[in-house]
Amino acid sequence: MKAVVVHGANDLRIDERPEPAAGPGEVVLDVEWGGICGSDLSYWRHGASGTAALKSPLVLGHEVAGRIAALGAGVDHLEVGQPVTVHPAELVGDGTMPERLRGRTNLYPQIRYFGSAAFDPHTDGGFSERKLAKAFQVRPLPDGVDTLRGALAEPLAVAMHAVSRAGNLEGRDILVNGAGPIGSLVTAAAKYAGARTVIATDISDASLQIAKAMGADEVLNVARNPLPADMELVFEATGIPAVLGNVLMATARGGTIVQVGNLPGAPAASALGDLVTREITWIGSYRFVDEITDALQAMANGLDVSPVITHTFGIDDAEEAMQTAADPAVGSSKVMLRLSTSQPN
Repeated sequence: MKAVVVHGANDLRIDERPEPAAGPGEVVLDVEWGGICGSDLSYWRHGASGTAALKSPLVLGHEVAGRIAALGAGVDHLEVGQPVTVHPAELVGDGTMPERLRGRTNLYPQIRYFGSAAFDPHTDGGFSERKLAKAFQVRPLPDGVDTLRGALAEPLAVAMHAVSRAGNLEGRDILVNGAGPIGSLVTAAAKYAGARTVIATDISDASLQIAKAMGADEVLNVARNPLPADMELVFEATGIPAVLGNVLMATARGGTIVQVGNLPGAPAASALGDLVTREITWIGSYRFVDEITDALQAMANGLDVSPVITHTFGIDDAEEAMQTAADPAVGSSKVMLRLSTSQPN
């Protein structure tokens, strides 16, 4: 079968990999769609994502959906042909966590994640024609949610987890700094959670139009305008240290910032004085627990994530797809790969 494999920095190949077979408690998926994420781009550009560096070739991709092709022994709650997505995380070990972290499995210290080089051997992702998964990772798609949108359940779950970290959003006015795929999905998730108004900011007019389509009440290009002032709740979705000073200044005294944009693991200059003088609460948000289930329900309830999809490519054009996803000049947001055609979508 074909798979999208990164061998090193700027070395992406379409390789032939062995066909998977389902063992007890496992399923094989015909993977139909995959969404390109920033970590996929980082492995392709740099041979690493954060502190996880390639030691061997890695199949990319953790935002995937498709149909069940085969069931292993003991899997009796799923059906062949059923459309599904996958929770890409698997805890390593017995799953025991401190009482203070009860239920926060996203913070478990050792997690295998689709398309990650954090462990050696690496954990291959789902950018392949077929993918083996544990049955407990599989989430059936609700009626009315096709596999194209189902592949967006994972990034929408990231956004919904960030929103949940802020508490009740009913009737609140918020700022989302950064209108890339995650920022636009945070915008949609915040409106779905009851936010009264959402202001989305970015330096790209194309990205801002997507945020507008995803529910933003107001969009602001901060290449030409300052950030709005006195915002009680801010979601920082760029992950760019240089912007943090202005974001802190835009946050109201006593306000809250939810950091959903992934910050670099290396030292970086940032102006952070307002964190202290304004007594700002700065909250981290990492991946998600089981909000992928909530994301699917939200889409079934009518939350439309399709505006974030700007480009689609076939598996043989994966490198062009990566180039498109990495190039802000082309107006890309979420770039999708068509990985197989097991059935009509």
